[in-house]
Amino acid sequence: MPDPIRTLIVDDEPLAIERLQILCARIANVSLVGTAAEGNSALRLIKALKPDLVLLDIQMAGMNGIALAQVLAEAETRPALIFVTAYDHFAVAAFDVEAVDYLLKPVEAARLERAIARVGSHAASSADSATCAQAWTKEFWVPHRSEVVRIPVQDIDLIVAERDYMRIHVGPRSFLLHETITELERRLDPAEFVRLHRSTLARRDRIVGFKHNGAGAWQAQLHDGRWLRVGRTYLANARAMAGSA
Repeated sequence: MPDPIRTLIVDDEPLAIERLQILCARIANVSLVGTAAEGNSALRLIKALKPDLVLLDIQMAGMNGIALAQVLAEAETRPALIFVTAYDHFAVAAFDVEAVDYLLKPVEAARLERAIARVGSHAASSADSATCAQAWTKEFWVPHRSEVVRIPVQDIDLIVAERDYMRIHVGPRSFLLHETITELERRLDPAEFVRLHRSTLARRDRIVGFKHNGAGAWQAQLHDGRWLRVGRTYLANARAMAGSA
């Protein structure tokens, strides 16, 4: 049997703590080591108990969950973090501090169990990433309706800027992420994604061809038949893919 995941619950609502305690008690490989009602006391408990996992609320008096996560990010060793909150608009900030998952209250038992199951695999992938010269983003967590959806980078076909948001196209579905296209381009492996326009990033293996429309205008065709305009500034990227000067 694997070692139990030693877990600390941090939330300023007693009923929320009680619900998480009940849900965790039903998960075989979880061992609760304590609870805290705000960030400062949680930090002291984390230093003393060294839990493997912290189930962390965000909106709390004093040091909130994001601030606590930022403090922990500076530590030599840190627990895995799963945010448990009533608000979906902190998702980007949560994953900037490398949270394993982001759950919205009221938490469903199956959803919590899936999140905790990811803790072990997340630790392994973090260890692998530490040996790499450049750790490219492998997934995005995007607010969608009443939940936060995990999108593996390998499933993304196309990213298109829409004002202050990016629309991430995954097959027939799309999701909005509050991010700039410049920041996304920085985080994505250039061997996998190519900038074709000031508002467009495409996955290289989804591009099946290019065509020239005259007067220096080019278009790229995706595997699903869509055509994308290639901006003049990014024409060299298209020519490099097509193997022409």
